[in-house]
Amino acid sequence: MTDLLTLAAASAGHIHFDQLGLSKVALDLGFFTIKWYSLAYIAGILIGWWYLGRLLRQPGAPMSKAHADDLVFYATLGIILGGRIGYILFYAPEMLVNPIRAVSLWDGGMSFHGGVIGVTLGIILFARKNGLNWLRIHDYVACVVPFGLFFGRLANFVNGELWGKPTNVAWGIVFPNTVMAGQIEPVRHPSQLYEAGLEGLLLFAVLWFFFWRTKSRYEPGKLTGIFLLGYGLCRFTVEFFREPDKQLVWLADMTGLHMGQWLCLPMIAGGIYLIATAAGRRQRVEPIAGGESVA
Repeated sequence: MTDLLTLAAASAGHIHFDQLGLSKVALDLGFFTIKWYSLAYIAGILIGWWYLGRLLRQPGAPMSKAHADDLVFYATLGIILGGRIGYILFYAPEMLVNPIRAVSLWDGGMSFHGGVIGVTLGIILFARKNGLNWLRIHDYVACVVPFGLFFGRLANFVNGELWGKPTNVAWGIVFPNTVMAGQIEPVRHPSQLYEAGLEGLLLFAVLWFFFWRTKSRYEPGKLTGIFLLGYGLCRFTVEFFREPDKQLVWLADMTGLHMGQWLCLPMIAGGIYLIATAAGRRQRVEPIAGGESVA
């Protein structure tokens, strides 16, 4: 009883998610609705495409603007297929016996780690088709990914999903439907906003610095490695403040780590390897479109 009274008293002094007036639907025309999550994907892709164009105008670009326009298709397909397949394999393998649920993207369920694998495969296929260096292309793509992460995590917050663990911090939020009916809703970490700040804003700033203020783009794999290491560390840290997926609570209880943290470990290791070996891959770069050679 004391615990229930404590939770009730704590939640009374904090923001309740319902008070924010947020809705999953951005536009409702009756016969057609657009959700914020869909807009997050679109905004991430379009703004990332624009920023990629700016990066390619710098000396030593690994592809032309025309190449980048074609790459958007491969990357988008990789995000959708990789994200969905990754979610099924990592978080909901029961969908393998239910094909209809597996293809029901509108019901939600995407894995960022799966999306990374999908985009990487898309870049490799694109590069081979056009005779380009896939790792250097990946470096440039890595610099634009934080846009999608930022908007995606904001959409998670608007949807009131992927909330954090109970807390008493002043900025905690009471999310609805996080416990069984009849129980008092606890104050929780807005972990979606933590991820938007770390995986989106901070990671973008780090990659911006290394692209624009250093020669990292001339060391194939370095920017990709910085992205993998940075994202892996940010996600691994935030998971300590986030509730595990309900179907994978058993994994967190058994190992002490969430599925997201386990998936980040190979990213961190891969990032460290790419950064450590990048200098050995440095070579004279002949730009694909215009400009002088870069030593």
